[in-house]
Amino acid sequence: MTRRGKKARPAPERKKALLHRLIEKRNPLALRKARGPFDIVGDVHGCLDELLALMQTMGYRVEREGKEFAVTPPDGRTLAFVGDLVDRGPAAPGVLRLAMGMARAGTALCVAGNRDAELVRVLRGGAARVTRGMARTLDQLAAEPASFCAAVLDFLHDLPSHLVLDEGRLVIAHAGLKEALQGRSSAAARAFALHGDVTGEKDAAGLPLRRAWAAGYRGKALVVHGHTPVGAPMWLNNTINIDTGCAYGGHLTALRYPERVTASMPAEAIYYPPRRPFPPNPTLHAKRK
Repeated sequence: MTRRGKKARPAPERKKALLHRLIEKRNPLALRKARGPFDIVGDVHGCLDELLALMQTMGYRVEREGKEFAVTPPDGRTLAFVGDLVDRGPAAPGVLRLAMGMARAGTALCVAGNRDAELVRVLRGGAARVTRGMARTLDQLAAEPASFCAAVLDFLHDLPSHLVLDEGRLVIAHAGLKEALQGRSSAAARAFALHGDVTGEKDAAGLPLRRAWAAGYRGKALVVHGHTPVGAPMWLNNTINIDTGCAYGGHLTALRYPERVTASMPAEAIYYPPRRPFPPNPTLHAKRK
């Protein structure tokens, strides 16, 4: 019996109920009818200053209230993140506060990135290899209240693997998603959306090798993703990669939908040295002179 006199559910039933609620929260089709307009932001990786500057150029009014943010979007637009809010950059807690606050207010959407999922495993005490970039985020979170870290864990844990929006015309997934997996809540869809079409092998730099899934994509939905840094927004068939390597000294990029135009903000510094050569940022180079 519980303290209120009700009979407690058996452990297997409680586990099943919790799993059902989690599946509902992560439902990639929950917002299928949402038409936007959307401003979809690439991998932020803790680059708060660049995120705020990019939002300002797109017409978002942001006011700081202590550590929190009050955001007024332009013309009913909704911000959307492709995941990897954390790792590598200098201000992951600030990025998380901004994204979480906007999500609570209904002015932002977010899907899970592989680094976000890794942080969940670490915070829960699970087995995970802590990279230097993740160690930087953990050091930043160590200075935050325990209540904030608990809220971060809940927020990142509940993020969907991907979102299908605008009646199926738009898909947002961290590493992209082939057509057969769009809208599915399966383990296969989540693995692909977070990590891409991996081969199981690694390159000379020790990074996972991935198949170029977008080269053969013929789906009707525009797939907006990040995960693999590129020097400039890269269109391929009906997909676009908007991870332009901000943490590596590149740019932070957003795709404006349905306009299909991009906006970018140059990084203020090289926050994390890339393991693969990354195209130089002329703006950053000029600042150093």
